[in-house]
Amino acid sequence: MRILHVVQGYTPAIGGTERVIQKISERLVQQYSDEVTVFTTNAAKNCEVFWLQNQPTLPIRVEKINGVTVRRFPIFNRFGHVRHQITKFADWAKLPFNDWFRAFFNGPIIFGMTQEIACFKADVISASSFPFLHMHYALAGGKRSDRPVVLIGALHPTDSWSFNRPMIYKAINQADAYIAYSKFELEYLINRGISTDLINVIGAGVDPDQFAGANSQELRNAYRWGDDPVIAFVGQLNKRKGVYHLLAAMSQVWASYPQTKLLLAGASSTYSRQLKQEVAKLSPNNSNRVVVITYFAEDEKAKILAACDVLVFPSSEESFGIVFLEAWACRKPVIGMRAGAIPSIVSHGLDGLLVTPGQDEELAEAICQLLANPAQRARLGEAGYTKMEQNYTWDRVTDKFRKVYARLRGREGPG
Repeated sequence: MRILHVVQGYTPAIGGTERVIQKISERLVQQYSDEVTVFTTNAAKNCEVFWLQNQPTLPIRVEKINGVTVRRFPIFNRFGHVRHQITKFADWAKLPFNDWFRAFFNGPIIFGMTQEIACFKADVISASSFPFLHMHYALAGGKRSDRPVVLIGALHPTDSWSFNRPMIYKAINQADAYIAYSKFELEYLINRGISTDLINVIGAGVDPDQFAGANSQELRNAYRWGDDPVIAFVGQLNKRKGVYHLLAAMSQVWASYPQTKLLLAGASSTYSRQLKQEVAKLSPNNSNRVVVITYFAEDEKAKILAACDVLVFPSSEESFGIVFLEAWACRKPVIGMRAGAIPSIVSHGLDGLLVTPGQDEELAEAICQLLANPAQRARLGEAGYTKMEQNYTWDRVTDKFRKVYARLRGREGPG
């Protein structure tokens, strides 16, 4: 089967969607001998480059990465400030089609991509993720060439500015199939009038072998943490992920557990400078207990998670949260927010704890609860590992993705 994936970024660009499409693409090639091509942007780090010219980019070229053909398109990111001001005014004035103003601000603006998609000889076109413009390029290209289109929305409904856009749900209704990451997303779409026949709930995945036997002492020895408790955040270091809530909660945790260390690991963003300032505002003792690691290799993630006692992910705007699976692969307990899709993934009291978004004191109490109860940490981590192994390995997820593609192509099974 010839499959075209359209996505906002692709390795070495970092992000949850980028990782999902990379893992699915590579496994389709390796396990099913499918021919997979990825159309993507030249973003080197994250999507801020779609409107900021001072962000790094990758070369415009076609290359082969682990059997997947990757074509990077140049983005138009000039006049970002002007686009933002126009968008703010259109939103404030409730102008007709103001959701399209927001879409053109977000980008990526890529001239000619719709036509390139239409001309590409794919059996199935699959695009991820909203609210970005390439989703609409993929849909338009598929309709123009009469090829089936699968949309993978990765919706974050709690982010109303990005996802309260009629254009998104109109596009979903025009697709041939839709892949949702969670039951929460399914129910949200049904409430928006999307037919259940269109929606396939699959989820994201993890490779357990990547985390099996990870050295838990390597990082601890490097930072001389010894047996001190370690709380970890792993994800893009941007404001949307709620890192500042974790910092606020840790000030209360340190009052009861002063030896606890905080590890913040992830790709930097324009928020990173502010994050450093917030860490610097802590008392000298507390600021010395914080370690920030950016741009680590993917295979280093296992060592980071193995070294921690608890993973805390305070984002309330997630479509899934792959990092929960990765922590469970290391048999670590997790703390997430009772918001969006996260309660569909993390079962409170069974394989993790959930707290109210923005309630820093409640978050601190949850962290202290787990620090005080090693047996509970072990029980939650083991339950999470079982859930991950039974439902969320990349092999299982890829098989489900391919069945959707094959059904649209009109044939079943490998081929």
